[in-house]
Amino acid sequence: MSQAKTPTAKELKVFSRPVVTHDDVKKDKRKLTLLHIIKIIGEISERGLTTLLYILKKEKDVDIGYNFTLIGEIPNSKELLEDIRVLLYLGILETNPITRKLRLTSIGVEFLESNKLPEEEVSKLEEYVNEVKPRVLTEETTTEMLLRGIRARRRGRRRR
Repeated sequence: MSQAKTPTAKELKVFSRPVVTHDDVKKDKRKLTLLHIIKIIGEISERGLTTLLYILKKEKDVDIGYNFTLIGEIPNSKELLEDIRVLLYLGILETNPITRKLRLTSIGVEFLESNKLPEEEVSKLEEYVNEVKPRVLTEETTTEMLLRGIRARRRGRRRR
């Protein structure tokens, strides 16, 4: 006497997220500050940007509004990564396909020109970023070299 199995229905859960527009970014000082920092630096990886903002918060008392958690000794911020995804989605930021670093698009440059922060804020931000920039870029270069070495070794194994 076996029981007949009844078919189980799978439920599809749909999560609605509000669509973010350029107007939302104009009103968000945190995202505008983030764009100014990326403009000052030029190109930077997500990890480098996270490290830069963490150092600015801890050492220079420049709090942009991101919460950081340390995993090991590496800072992480869920809010920062979410803001980066939004800016990538809107086409304000792009990822360099070769180096995988974030940079402003031409749309992003135009957007930033029309939606600037006050000049005194930008100059202070630029001063602080330029103080911390060498440390972050050195760390990024080291990471990049390590990854290149690992990738080269992997390619070498495949050829044999």
